Amino acid sequence: MTTKPLPAVQLRVPTHEDAFVWHRLFDDPDVMKFLGGSPAELSVYVELTARQRRHDAELGFCLWTLLDADGEPIGFTGAQPWPRDWGPTGEIEIGWRLGRAAWGKGYATAAAQAAVEQVRAAGAQNVVAVIDAHNERSAAVARRLGMEQAETFTSPVSKREAHNFRLTL
Repeated sequence: MTTKPLPAVQLRVPTHEDAFVWHRLFDDPDVMKFLGGSPAELSVYVELTARQRRHDAELGFCLWTLLDADGEPIGFTGAQPWPRDWGPTGEIEIGWRLGRAAWGKGYATAAAQAAVEQVRAAGAQNVVAVIDAHNERSAAVARRLGMEQAETFTSPVSKREAHNFRLTL
C-alpha cells in the first residue's frame, strides 16, 4: 500500500488579523463539535491570537496560523502550555484545528509534524494532546505523530471524556 504524500504547509505567528480569519474558519458547528459545540465569539480569537504572539516571543512556539501551499490560512496548529487547572497541568499541549474545507487532505498531519519539529527545536522534552474521546480523526493524527494514549480525563466544564496522548521529543 502506498502512502499519499502530505501537502505542503507553512506556519506563521498569528497576526491580529488572523483573529478574524480564525473566527470565520471556525464559525461552524461541525468544526466545533468536539470543542464545546458552538462557535466562539470574535473576542475569544482576538485574545487567543494575542496570547499566541506572547507565547512565540517567550517560549519559541505557539499556536501558529496554518497556511496551505498557496499561503491561504486554513486553520492553526502548534503548542502552548496547557491552559486549564485540570488535566495535564504544567505540560505543553500540541493541537490543531482546521476549517472544514481543509479536512481530509492531510493538512492536520502535515501541520502537526511541522509543529512537533518546531517545539522540539525550542527545547521542549515532550508534548501532550488532549482529544475528545469521540474525535477519532484527531486521535488518528496523534497516533500518526507517534503519540500514545496515556490517561483519560473528564472535563469539569463539558463533562465529556477526553484522552490524553503523550509524545517524548
